[in-house]
Amino acid sequence: MNQNFFYLIKIQYLGFRYHGWQKQPNLRTLHLAIDKTLNFVFDKTKKFKTLAVGRTDAMVSANNTAFELFMEEPILDFDAFLEQFNYYLPQDVRALSMQEVDKGFNVIHDAKMKEYVYVFAHGQKSHPFCASLMTTFRDALDIELMTKGAKLFEGTHNFKGYCSNISENGLYTRAVASCNLTENEMISASFFPKQSYLLTVRGEGFGYNQIRTMMGTLVKLGKNQITLDYIVESLQPESTEVMNYIAPASGLILNTVEFESVE
Repeated sequence: MNQNFFYLIKIQYLGFRYHGWQKQPNLRTLHLAIDKTLNFVFDKTKKFKTLAVGRTDAMVSANNTAFELFMEEPILDFDAFLEQFNYYLPQDVRALSMQEVDKGFNVIHDAKMKEYVYVFAHGQKSHPFCASLMTTFRDALDIELMTKGAKLFEGTHNFKGYCSNISENGLYTRAVASCNLTENEMISASFFPKQSYLLTVRGEGFGYNQIRTMMGTLVKLGKNQITLDYIVESLQPESTEVMNYIAPASGLILNTVEFESVE
């Protein structure tokens, strides 16, 4: 297709029912839901292509992410398009905004900062409704120690031991701009436990399962199964340690994506 018009569309979704973003045979995925809806909105008469800023895994949610829409023909009325797009999207997916971008814009390469949050509680059995947004670790955790541990991830480190699907050409020296463990004041619901927490991680990019493994490592720290010094050693350039606990996916949310060349 001739790609003549380019649009950045911000979206949010609850990932609990989906097998991640990427299209897969015979599975419900977010990319499939987006493309099927667009095909219906365009009445199967307009050619288009979509490209996401990043691919979230099964059950991972997004509060504010984006995809790029490539068109042969222009969209003239953004408000009317968004209204119709949202009308036909599944109830757990919502388009937030759209803007036209130029041909030189690249939704992947122009994403300069991503913020993920991991929502969790501990030491209890939470209401079943929490499962789609929050992970509850049954054992009591030392939150104060975990808060100290989270700060160790800040800076540029070797995260090879924190990533899955390791390859020879993979980029594992990554920079984490900030990593904080705080009480959850971002998401609330009447059925949430009285206390819940957020691990908030910001950086330009992350390896496969890196943040969930960072969270899993903090859980082991909170259970006194490892020490702060062990985390420090695991991040050294020469470390060959493999962190073996990946926290469940449903507590992870891609919270924001910041682009360099758009407002």
